[in-house]
Amino acid sequence: MRLVILGGSGSGKSTQAQRLCRYFDIPLISTGEILRSAISGDQPVPEFRSLESDPRTSFSVYASLSELGYHAQPYMQKGDLVPDEMIVELIRIRLTQPDINCDWVLEGYPRTAFQAEELDFFLDDLGQKLDWAIYLQVPEAVMVSRSLGRSLPDDQPEIVQRRVELFYDRTIPILEYYDRRRCLLTINGDQSPEMVQQNILTLLSVP
Repeated sequence: MRLVILGGSGSGKSTQAQRLCRYFDIPLISTGEILRSAISGDQPVPEFRSLESDPRTSFSVYASLSELGYHAQPYMQKGDLVPDEMIVELIRIRLTQPDINCDWVLEGYPRTAFQAEELDFFLDDLGQKLDWAIYLQVPEAVMVSRSLGRSLPDDQPEIVQRRVELFYDRTIPILEYYDRRRCLLTINGDQSPEMVQQNILTLLSVP
């Protein structure tokens, strides 16, 4: 099962990604968590291994994930999207780490239509295919109030508002992309986490 969880800041995508990973017993790849860990240094993060001998990917321009986190930090502090080339590289390398097999849940990526296309291209190279993109649809006011209720350091009012604006500007075209590819599932995210999870499993045709 290969899933992408889409939604704005505070839509509950992190919660649902974690729940689905536990349900299917598959790894979670969260770009936000990877980058926050790299920036804070609070948790061990997987170092980028050399990819010169791996024909599936290009060689990393960053010596470690911590270095990429250092370069991404200014964008995250302002609520801006980390540049495509940084995030695309992070995901390409993360998907080839030894702890990641053919099944995973991807949260926090893609955030632009370009990133969605790049993911499909890379999965083709790996001989894989995305099963579903799950969009958690939540009203803007709910996204803002949920985000402000969290204790993450980058959840300041002006940063949250910036992220919500970017979501509508950049992420909505991704929904059209996945809809055309007939792999988009839209879920009402303004419900209890348990109900949202059950609705997702129902649409995935999982008992």
